[in-house]
Amino acid sequence: MNKPLRRIAIFCGLLVFALLLRDNWIQYVQADELKNHDKNRRVLIARYGQPRGNIIVDGQPITGSVETNGTDFKYKRTYKNGPMWAPVTGFASQAYDANQIEKLEDQILTGNDDRLFFNRTIDMITGKKQKGGDVITTLNGKAQKAAFEGLGDKKGAVAALDPRTGKILALASTPSYDPSKFAGASKKDEEAYNALKPDVDKDDPMLNRALRQTYPPGSTFKVVTAAAALENGKYTDIDGPTDSPDPWKLPLSTQPLPNEGDIPCKNASLRQALRFSCNTVFGKLGDDLGKDKMLEEAEKFGFNEEVFTPVRADASIYPEKMDQPGNAMSAIGQFDNRATPLQMAMVAAAVANDGKLMKPYMIDSLRAPNLNTIEQTDPEEMSQPLSSENAQKLQSMMETVVKEGTGTSAQIPGVTVGGKTGTAQHGVANSKNPYAWFISYAKGDDGSPVAVAVVIEGSDTLRGDIAGGKLAAPIAKSVMQAVLETASDK
Repeated sequence: MNKPLRRIAIFCGLLVFALLLRDNWIQYVQADELKNHDKNRRVLIARYGQPRGNIIVDGQPITGSVETNGTDFKYKRTYKNGPMWAPVTGFASQAYDANQIEKLEDQILTGNDDRLFFNRTIDMITGKKQKGGDVITTLNGKAQKAAFEGLGDKKGAVAALDPRTGKILALASTPSYDPSKFAGASKKDEEAYNALKPDVDKDDPMLNRALRQTYPPGSTFKVVTAAAALENGKYTDIDGPTDSPDPWKLPLSTQPLPNEGDIPCKNASLRQALRFSCNTVFGKLGDDLGKDKMLEEAEKFGFNEEVFTPVRADASIYPEKMDQPGNAMSAIGQFDNRATPLQMAMVAAAVANDGKLMKPYMIDSLRAPNLNTIEQTDPEEMSQPLSSENAQKLQSMMETVVKEGTGTSAQIPGVTVGGKTGTAQHGVANSKNPYAWFISYAKGDDGSPVAVAVVIEGSDTLRGDIAGGKLAAPIAKSVMQAVLETASDK
């Protein structure tokens, strides 16, 4: 072979080698990136090429699929009572992707999960269409309905847990939205989606307030402060007097910390201080314990850490850096500490479960199309914020709040209920309507099957009538009743 031909042959060989190298790079290195690329329409066509599996509550689907016409997407998602369940399901849209359970468990719901390979193979051999698997949730339908209807036209959220396992029983947020309205890719779907954007709808209905909004916890945080006092041995007798002058001045300040109304807070016992929600007692407790001990106890309850249910919940905050007055104010839930409703439900749940905090979760299991379980969630202990002995003392204190304190509207005949009200200041110099809180638990024959947190962010109630005991406690009561009724039906 002469020299020019040899050069051409070598050049062609290099071209073939480069082509093979590039082909292998695309197939094995860039495959996942290209497969999941936002502009890869084939992924969406495949996602909606068959009915999605369902999200299940109480053995019944709360989702569905319907055929669509005039588009290369064959099916679109439907929802039963979409606004009530949106904080749980999230949405799946042909035009706007998906979020929450619909996004996190998309591979199961579409049938593309590797664990469903056997099912896909059998369907291919038998000529059946590919089917998606199901997501079985821990939610309680009656409790969710009670939470959603209790919130009504108020802006707020409810989170309810089973303290014994960490199962999420209710997760409601209002105002809400109907994910069915933009599940397709039409002009109408686009208009419905755009109308929900925060710059259009100032109430931000797509915000999951139960998981993704933090609020000043107000006096509900006094439960954490009481736990810190008991755990650190500041006081052991919940009926003995505390060293709590009234008035009491904030540290490094000439400003006294006020109590709400004419209530007996001077040297009040822990039980009476929680019953009347004495700012002076708990503010001084926080100051006596110091920031480090308060921070340590708050973090045992889950503060300063994101929670994955598996849907992510924002981290609730107890500031790591603040001055002495700030720590005292944080001890009554009124400085820079903030909490999600899920977090405050976790506080109530840990107390109700004799001091043991279980990790919250909302997916009980994943199920194949042939109804075989392919993954089961087991309850997992998250931490031990307080000893069993101290938890029972705190239970007694919270039960006094409901029996004869600020939480009497949460009483359920024949049932032991513990709770704590909270009214958190809002705005500069408390210029805006305060947030109304209530956290609680109810005891059944086998421990406490339910713990609840309710926050009302906004309502038509007059400012002077806004209080956790008036607005939030009745909602918590109805959720607890729903769970107790469900338990009695089994």
